[in-house]
Amino acid sequence: MDPDRIEPFTIEIPDSDLVDLGDRLARTRFPAPLPGDSWDTGVPVAYLRALVEYWQHGYDWRLAERAINAWPQYLTNIDGTRIHFLHVPSPNASALPLVITHGWPGSVAEFLDIIGPLADPASHGGDPADAFHVVIPSLPGFGFSGPVPDSGWNAERIARTWAELMRRLGYDHYGAQGGDIGAGVSVALGGAAPGHVVGIHVNGSIGMPDPDASEAEQATMTDLERRRVASVQEFMREQFGYVAIQSTRPQTLAAALVDSPVGQLAWIVDKFREWTYPREALPDAVIDRDRLLTNVMIYWLTGTGGSSAYVGYAQPPPETHHESSTVPTGVIMFDHDVGIRRYAGAANITTWTDIDRGGHFAALEEPNLLVEHVRGFFRDLRSR
Repeated sequence: MDPDRIEPFTIEIPDSDLVDLGDRLARTRFPAPLPGDSWDTGVPVAYLRALVEYWQHGYDWRLAERAINAWPQYLTNIDGTRIHFLHVPSPNASALPLVITHGWPGSVAEFLDIIGPLADPASHGGDPADAFHVVIPSLPGFGFSGPVPDSGWNAERIARTWAELMRRLGYDHYGAQGGDIGAGVSVALGGAAPGHVVGIHVNGSIGMPDPDASEAEQATMTDLERRRVASVQEFMREQFGYVAIQSTRPQTLAAALVDSPVGQLAWIVDKFREWTYPREALPDAVIDRDRLLTNVMIYWLTGTGGSSAYVGYAQPPPETHHESSTVPTGVIMFDHDVGIRRYAGAANITTWTDIDRGGHFAALEEPNLLVEHVRGFFRDLRSR
């Protein structure tokens, strides 16, 4: 058997899986609301009930399935694990290949609105010279890549896997883009394949400030930088719980997430509320409700709530991860994200742009801004 074999893939969820989901949703045992039933203690029960009601009676997975299947998808096996990916070649033969990596709790569904503008800018009001051959893998342990068979899937190992994927696709020179875990993987890809990666673009997830920065150090910061330090301090006080659980007991968590669709929904939607902009808005007021549920469905239907937590477990905490790469790196930092350039380690940052709106899920919240920034960053790197 050809070890480099790549097989076409189409999502075809059995009707029985959807019937089972509907039955589970109908039998949901909701918790009693805590005093106030507010976001301060997690997803409010009243909000969760309304979202589940829509999931059961208004959401159509088959529409979402067709939307994803509209783009070419494939499977291959690299380093002992299955890798699912979208591969959308541009009609412009001279386009630059670009591998885009999601994070947690995201999926390939994050990028559905930016594939067309990146691969075929001429059809979306852009310059044909800015075209990309788009490659979007599902992280090992996530979605249709399925659970990982072994340990050690940190950013560096995933980066080596992406380098091999791009080699199999016949791409010798390419760019990398990502946010969250995808940002760490993209930077690591620059270290794993520096002769092949022409540029790295990240949204957020780089330059994490020290929450214990001294008053003297903060005195040298801008107002924006001090606000980002305060945001990290607030995160460590009030939002770090999910990290502690996923990084210490992912198997225990998996028993709940893989068995309860509403548990999986609440676990994910809590982060979409905290990490979208503005934070005070309901998550489905910022991101289309159907797209939000499609993202949750990918975790539910593939049973990867636990394995995705396990891969997150393999990632080093931000304060111990120092990005190191000689590859030109472009950064767009939306309002929710907290990166500060001086803390960006050894990354070779050539472009850093702070934006006064937008959240952690850039491709879902601000797709046009993200696309324009990616196009602009790679414009001078295509001939490298």
